[in-house]
Amino acid sequence: MTTPTSSTSTASRIALITGGSRGLGRNAAVHLARRGIDSIVTYRSQQAEAQAVVDEIRQLGGRAAALPLDVGNSGSFPAFAQALKQTLQQQWQRERFDHLVNNAGMGVHAPLADTSEAQFDELMRVHLKGPFFLTQTLLPLINDGGSVLNVSSGLARFALPGYGAYATMKGGIEVMTRYMAKEFGARGIRVNTLAPGAIETDFGGGTVRDNAEVNAFVASVTALGRVGLPDDIGPVVASLLSDDNRWVNAQRVEASGGMFV
Repeated sequence: MTTPTSSTSTASRIALITGGSRGLGRNAAVHLARRGIDSIVTYRSQQAEAQAVVDEIRQLGGRAAALPLDVGNSGSFPAFAQALKQTLQQQWQRERFDHLVNNAGMGVHAPLADTSEAQFDELMRVHLKGPFFLTQTLLPLINDGGSVLNVSSGLARFALPGYGAYATMKGGIEVMTRYMAKEFGARGIRVNTLAPGAIETDFGGGTVRDNAEVNAFVASVTALGRVGLPDDIGPVVASLLSDDNRWVNAQRVEASGGMFV
């Protein structure tokens, strides 16, 4: 648990971003800070990276905290909820937060014929079971009128060999989103899916970012003619959580620059 950052109004809205220590989660937290929304970012092992996000948000005048969480271990969620309650009380004098962003993930690249049961199970724990039961666990802590944003992938719409198991989980996330929106609507909680395309991050070993051939291929099948950057996604997250999109619910929003259109 980190120490408090610079003070702002205790009425600030707060987002919890899983996997917020790097990549798209980090970018989203920074863009939320620019809109005056504080963040609690989770990390699995990279505490120093998570603290760097907290420090960056502090420099922008916001408040933030970092908490450890393994989204692939649903048995740890009750303890995480307790740690979250303590952090909210200590740093914001609050009992609840406003936005949950189910972002944490990992990649496996393997043809369906070669995907092992262990790989399949890990993907399911992290990308489907984890968001399902983490949302269930934290639902009592989300303010009425808040929101949940589940991160999917463009791969749930178009097919590229080697990503079948991963995309299967993301397809499940998109169905789950609609059911959550239906069931949480009585509390005014919006639930949407954000489906990024290929982005230059360290995800999946940084293949899209570091492999020139892959990068060129993605650019060639994208209407805007280039690969996406984290700064293409963070503002979308911030916008979807804002009141600007208060009437957007149960939707899948793809941010891919027009891949395979």
